[in-house]
Amino acid sequence: MSEEASEVDRFLALVAAAQGRDIRLTSIQAGLLVAAELGIARDSRAFARKLGIAHSLVLRELNDLAEREGLQIVKRDLRTMRVHYTLPPRDEA
Repeated sequence: MSEEASEVDRFLALVAAAQGRDIRLTSIQAGLLVAAELGIARDSRAFARKLGIAHSLVLRELNDLAEREGLQIVKRDLRTMRVHYTLPPRDEA
């Protein structure tokens, strides 16, 4: 098994685990969370390109997730429609 295939399998397993923890998450939303956590992609265009998903779909899911405070939007580029995001700060108990 190639290293790239094992990384894809790991990513998909983490996406499935995120959806298992929160049944409201779509596959794309869970993927956005995992990508942010792993540093795979921190903007909507990079995420869309790496996963081969239409940027418009990613934007819709990203905005929905940000409204639920799952991700924090840090910058919007109006010319390219690129949205930069990060995970929200975690509460330290």
